[in-house]
Amino acid sequence: MKRNKPLLSILLISSLLFFGSCGPIIIAPDPHAPPPPSWFYPARIESVRYVYFPEYVIYYDLSVRQYLYLENNIWIRVNVLPPRFRSINLRRSKFVRIKGHRSSSIKTYHRENYSNSPRSSRTSRTRGRRG
Repeated sequence: MKRNKPLLSILLISSLLFFGSCGPIIIAPDPHAPPPPSWFYPARIESVRYVYFPEYVIYYDLSVRQYLYLENNIWIRVNVLPPRFRSINLRRSKFVRIKGHRSSSIKTYHRENYSNSPRSSRTSRTRGRRG
């Protein structure tokens, strides 16, 4: 048994180093579920259901792989964002991980936390000096 202990230790350490270099681990309830979008790549194990993009008032539900956005005061759930959002690069956009909210309704959470926050008023910037 003593001869196997160093071998077991070496095997354990090498497997930890191997799996540690593979990248982040995402735990999903369904093992056959597709991976999260390419813009969401956590650096650690996280238990998060929603990701919020405050500039565009868009949520992403990681558990059902759907986007949620507000249209005419109604929350719409879609698998793919409509054409008006296609120019958005979500990889470069600021996002907030919503921790602790597990409900399927985002309406109450948004009203309690973000209802008074101003919407983005992004304007195109001109290059060079203004004279």
